[in-house]
Amino acid sequence: MGKYLVLWKVEQSRLPIDPKERGAGLGALLAKVKQDIEKGKVKDWGNFVGEARGYDVFEGTELELMNTLQQFVPFVSFEVHQVASLSQAEEMIKALAG
Repeated sequence: MGKYLVLWKVEQSRLPIDPKERGAGLGALLAKVKQDIEKGKVKDWGNFVGEARGYDVFEGTELELMNTLQQFVPFVSFEVHQVASLSQAEEMIKALAG
């Protein structure tokens, strides 16, 4: 199982102009995020203040991550970075030292 930093960005061109409709759509996206947190796959989530973008920390397999992200397409785009733990970095350093 891997850990991933997921940077997300709302595709504003896909959102309705009407504030009430936009609020309903964004509310539906947040409901999906809450479900992912309750399932235990999303460990942390945040929205950059004043921006239509943010991050989450996801733990799971590549397939689980791909399936999770697809529920937000085409309204959100993603940049994904696999993350190594401190112990993994220490193992790499030990291997360097021989």
